[in-house]
Amino acid sequence: MFEQYIERYRRELFESVIPFWLQHSIDREYGGYFTCLDRTGGIYDTRKYIWLQGRAVWMFSKLYNEVERRQEWLDAAAGGLSFLHQHAFDAQGRCYFSLTREGQPASFQRKPYGAVFVAAGMLEYAKAVGDGNLRQDGIDLVGKIRTWIADPGLLGRPGFEGQAGTSKLADVMVMMMLVLEILSVDDSPQHLDMLAGYIKAAMKHHEPARNIFLEQISAKGDFLFDSPDGRLVNPGHSIEMAWFLLLALRRLPDPSMQKDVLGILASSLEFGWDQQYGGLNYFMDIEARPVLALESTMKLWWPHTEALYAVILAYTLTRDNYWLEWLERLDTYSFKYFADPKYGEWFGYCDREGNRSSECKGNNYKGFFHVPRALLMSIQEMEAFERGR
Repeated sequence: MFEQYIERYRRELFESVIPFWLQHSIDREYGGYFTCLDRTGGIYDTRKYIWLQGRAVWMFSKLYNEVERRQEWLDAAAGGLSFLHQHAFDAQGRCYFSLTREGQPASFQRKPYGAVFVAAGMLEYAKAVGDGNLRQDGIDLVGKIRTWIADPGLLGRPGFEGQAGTSKLADVMVMMMLVLEILSVDDSPQHLDMLAGYIKAAMKHHEPARNIFLEQISAKGDFLFDSPDGRLVNPGHSIEMAWFLLLALRRLPDPSMQKDVLGILASSLEFGWDQQYGGLNYFMDIEARPVLALESTMKLWWPHTEALYAVILAYTLTRDNYWLEWLERLDTYSFKYFADPKYGEWFGYCDREGNRSSECKGNNYKGFFHVPRALLMSIQEMEAFERGR
């Protein structure tokens, strides 16, 4: 069933993607990782972005934990984590957004996402080395992140009279990811209760008429169709949220909700797919009105990686050929426009028609995460399915 995909994804992961980042990304002098890499791996910006540092720690640790206990991967993770411990946090325990190569603060983002991936990296690395103190540090940081999301003022984001309280899908999604990470090391009832809460929070973003997740709703759960932000759909996020939910429902089984989430995944793919040029649109308005983001029609690498894993997971749960048809479509598009067989890794950015808008392999948003995560988890899901047939 999946043999050709398993072979190709293993080759892509282990012969193209991982070698690219091991060769070009690791800073062996100051620690951490370079992520602003051109097509051949040349460094065009030495700044280090905290969320990408944490993501790389998580990814190298996961490879070590779940593929092979290869010292090279553990050393790569250890170097990144050491750099984060030394430089990532300010005096209040908040994470910077970027640092100089040497580790001096360069910018501060008034959002929690840097800390999110530092916590994820801590939790995955703690599994690799059996460090209970580090695991608890990661869990404690997740607690702080919950507080920062609930009160953005703690990160220096002022509130204004004309600014209504909102729930952001990205916040719900990263918290669900972190709770799933915690559950992999501590499946206590309190963490299962937290997961149940985030499942409910995610479903509040579900817009039933189009059967898709909205990026932003009111804090009370109301839709905000009078503004572009309230009508905004990011198909990649809607797809990613769907597969997070499917994994969460493995912990807290609910066949009826699983069916609903699979329906949302299908709608997200169909709504987001560009019928003229192919590929998933970046941003869309749920009412087909103007989108504020000028990059809305671009095709980015990460929604496609999320979709590849999501449809593989959906097929293993349902054995419905509908998902295999989507897999073929997504696989064909992704390897045609993003994969680079000459220098390794994937490009990140194309215009609507599929023309590359940048030759970079990494920047302040793209690092060692989405591509290897999707390939690894897809391989794992497909191999488990083949073993169980």
